[in-house]
Amino acid sequence: MNTPNQTEILLVEDSQDDLDMTLRALRKANMANHIQTARDGAEALEFIFCEGAHAGRKIENIPKLILLDLKLPKIDGMEVLKRIKGDPRTKMIPVVVLTSSKEQNDVIESYGMGVNSYIVKPVDFESFAAAVKNLGMYWLLLNQPPQA
Repeated sequence: MNTPNQTEILLVEDSQDDLDMTLRALRKANMANHIQTARDGAEALEFIFCEGAHAGRKIENIPKLILLDLKLPKIDGMEVLKRIKGDPRTKMIPVVVLTSSKEQNDVIESYGMGVNSYIVKPVDFESFAAAVKNLGMYWLLLNQPPQA
């Protein structure tokens, strides 16, 4: 775990296999230094809004990117997305849905709530690693976010 003010990516994923695969892909792309993980929607919201175990964090130290699975325990990804995009302090954080769901309703609802990108997880590791590398390169290096 890293110090809160260094977090660049918040990875919200409940599947251990998918979490391991994503972290492996980020390491392969040399982007694994500043990652915080959350295993369910409640933990993600606590981190983002500096509550519970993350009450000592300052909300100004927001992640540069959130990779969000939709099918999460406790609080699902759609509710997490709704809370992030509904709060003026966090609505500008880029959120990329990274999920196995190809359901058109999920895609439409995600974009309707303000998601920045919707990606269906590729099955093989090499395709997935390439997708994660491209995500990191774009959102962390190329994208110019507004100043807080």
